[in-house]
Amino acid sequence: MDYILPKPGPDVVRRICEKFKVDFLAANIFARRGITHAEDIKYYLESGINYLHSPFLFKDMEEAVERILACAEEKEKIAIFGDRDADGITSTALLAAELRSMGIEVFTHLPQGDEPYGLSSKAVEQIISEGAGLVITVDNGITAIKEIEALNNAGIDTIVTDHHLPGDALPDALAVLDPKVSSCGYPFEHLAGCAVTSKLIWALRFASSPLYKSHVILLHAEPGPGEDTTTIVQAVELYNLVEVSRVIEELPNRAVDFENSKLVRLLMRALPVLVLDRETELRQLRMAFGPSVDISLVELRGELEAVIPRVRGRSLFTLTTESRQALYADGHEEIETLVSLFTSCCIYKYPSLSRDFIHLLDLVAIGTIADLMPMTDENRIMVKLGLKELEKGTRDSLIQLLSAQNLATHPLSASDIGWYVSPVINSAGRLGTPDIALNLILSQDPAVSFELTRQLLELNTQRQKMGETIWSAVEKSAKDSLESFGSKFIVIDDKSVPRGLTGAVCTRALKEFPDTPAVIVMAETDDERISGSIRSRNSLNCKDFLSRFASILQDYGGHKAAGGFSLEKERKAEFLKALDEEVLAMDTDQNEESIAVDALINERDMSLSLISTVELFEPYGEACQPLVFMCNEAQITDIITLGDPTKGNVKLMLRIGRNIWPALWWGARKDPDFSYAAGDRIHIIFKLSRNYYKGSGTVQLTLLDVKAAE
Repeated sequence: MDYILPKPGPDVVRRICEKFKVDFLAANIFARRGITHAEDIKYYLESGINYLHSPFLFKDMEEAVERILACAEEKEKIAIFGDRDADGITSTALLAAELRSMGIEVFTHLPQGDEPYGLSSKAVEQIISEGAGLVITVDNGITAIKEIEALNNAGIDTIVTDHHLPGDALPDALAVLDPKVSSCGYPFEHLAGCAVTSKLIWALRFASSPLYKSHVILLHAEPGPGEDTTTIVQAVELYNLVEVSRVIEELPNRAVDFENSKLVRLLMRALPVLVLDRETELRQLRMAFGPSVDISLVELRGELEAVIPRVRGRSLFTLTTESRQALYADGHEEIETLVSLFTSCCIYKYPSLSRDFIHLLDLVAIGTIADLMPMTDENRIMVKLGLKELEKGTRDSLIQLLSAQNLATHPLSASDIGWYVSPVINSAGRLGTPDIALNLILSQDPAVSFELTRQLLELNTQRQKMGETIWSAVEKSAKDSLESFGSKFIVIDDKSVPRGLTGAVCTRALKEFPDTPAVIVMAETDDERISGSIRSRNSLNCKDFLSRFASILQDYGGHKAAGGFSLEKERKAEFLKALDEEVLAMDTDQNEESIAVDALINERDMSLSLISTVELFEPYGEACQPLVFMCNEAQITDIITLGDPTKGNVKLMLRIGRNIWPALWWGARKDPDFSYAAGDRIHIIFKLSRNYYKGSGTVQLTLLDVKAAE
């Protein structure tokens, strides 16, 4: 197997080392992965909730909050319409619990049985009959044009919270919170549905604080270059803790152009002007404006020290030299530090916005991982914090599920959730009973949680058995399809496949045919539609591939490794024809995998401290694959067959330098050229991870490629 080991520029590596205080190996990996901008590196090095984007960056957020607050005031009922998958179920659970805590009567709706995805005419009729004054969609709704129009005609408002791609037009909803809407104002488009829901919840909590709708100016003045001839004044205007304007001016001392100064116009707006040290700032401002200047400044020091003890006794300059936020600033570090201190103080002062809000991120982590959202930007922090909450067991209703999946005794990774938690939650929706998973998450009774956990695990077992049965029925057609596409692709179009198991069948086909770049499985639904899933290896990007059929498909979405789509049944033949043409035109050379290596490791670097570098880049997932290393200095000391010999799995004990390392090599003996023995020297490409057994963890290698040393 070929490998790729990019050579980063030494200046880039050196800058990352020096600016962000990381070691040479980590800096090399950042550079090799193209993670070189401060704004991107920040989300690998930080895990504080204060680094998340403000929900009020959504331009419709305040309107959504006001409408929900009105429901609480007027005792209006709210209907939540979600989706049947793990993202939709966690979204529904989060919002239902929050609204009920506000004293609002809430109805929850998830597609049952084989009902289609999204808000339907049937659901609209039911909601109208329940007497809801407001409908909130979660993880859907962005394309529900007709359904929301019907709700409007019935006098019912709608708030859409979604993360899917919009169509040509947006629904006529009271508010639309979808980061994939280009005009939404939010800076990060790859939130899961549950993350969008959590943003709405944070904003609702913020609205109950005195900070809501607050308008303030943060200001810092300092001497300009030269000898007391100018003053540089930096001012940032915040509304709901979101920056709405910024002015940085170098003013000539005692010669300010009052008519044309943007700073003067800002200060004349009669907003509170907040500074760290009033006398220090006023003294510098008098240098610029003259000794008679009368600017009302509000000192923040006392309030900041009460919440952030490290502020005590330190100047803004000193705080800036120690500030994590200043690492990521692009100039004007002092004002960035002041803004960061103020917003952090506001967030951590209120537990509902900080400590208590973090408790909700366990569900955000589950939904984000399940929906294969990229582990970039703020997704990294939310998932990191959410995994910690799952480890702590702060949500009683999930403790039994985690215990049943042997996840309650060790630190959790994103792959733990992706393999052992989200598929179980998904199984309820796949088999048409998503309320079982929803009720489990919302349960506060241990006996009820125990019973619902039992049912959920039983459904998951049933789903797995159904998958085996269905695979037996479609295996021949999969082989035939593989041959007809020249081993480039598999398309399974079989009426025996239920809609909820198309993804599972895709995954099984990839496992059975390891040389196949991608698989599509389609199923017919009761509403004259085709529902399909696609899974691929690294050589084909599912979302990009589906985009080639955008003119035929009703809806599609996904990520690099997985995607889903739907189309009208009458267009199936057209889709299959276009698919056939696209696959046959594919360049098979482009589909051959090569391994991207993050670092070449020598004997000296091959120590237990290497796991710290691996953990720095966690959580792993879409757009952040586990680190891959290469070492050319390994010697086999022992070879052990693992489990069923027919599967070909082996465990090697490798001497690298002074240490002996356990290394798993899956399917090794299936290779007809396998002829390794103790004493052989080999070159290896591998991943490094912790393996937990009965509460204790050991570091082990997983081999991706092995070659005999020449």
